[in-house]
Amino acid sequence: MTKNEFIKAFPVFRNSPEGLTQNMLAVSRRQLVSAGTQIYREGDACSAIAFVLSGEIRVYKIGQTGREITLYEIGPGETCILNASCILAGQGYPAHAATVADTDLLLIPSAEFRRMVSGHEKMREFVFALLSRRLSGVMELVEEVAFGRMDERLTEYLVERSDSGRLETTHQKIANDLGTSREVVSRLLKDLERKGSVRLSRNEITLLSGS
Repeated sequence: MTKNEFIKAFPVFRNSPEGLTQNMLAVSRRQLVSAGTQIYREGDACSAIAFVLSGEIRVYKIGQTGREITLYEIGPGETCILNASCILAGQGYPAHAATVADTDLLLIPSAEFRRMVSGHEKMREFVFALLSRRLSGVMELVEEVAFGRMDERLTEYLVERSDSGRLETTHQKIANDLGTSREVVSRLLKDLERKGSVRLSRNEITLLSGS
């Protein structure tokens, strides 16, 4: 890809040294990954770091009971901080990652990424800024899981994720995002429906006035 295409996707590197962007493009390879593809499983080695040009990746943990909880999602102009940490620390990937939509990636080999972090302040700034943002988000998630009431969290989730009062999703997806079971989500949604707060249909939730 051209430098202009890369800068459009990653404007944070617009004012970076010429050598950094040239090197990134020279050593990288572009890969289109279909929706629903498992990128990493917990414990996998990280042979490259993925810079997301378009699409979305979900990073999540799976508990012993099989329940999932979403740690964060990666969109265009971002990379995975756990992917970066895995490479810089020489450890296995500590979670799972899968594409939510068709995703266009720029893959930079691990050894090259380590050299870029070591030799370019701009790359370090990018990684540290992303780390700070992700850490804040995960801390909020921990607080919600540990202290938040599930019915309140579900209501907030529906309001935040809905578009014009409608949300196309599944009970399992909501359960994964909230770190609970599908049965709990289904029961709470039924309670909200009985109260007249929502209307439920297949893979769709409609928020009613006053909800």
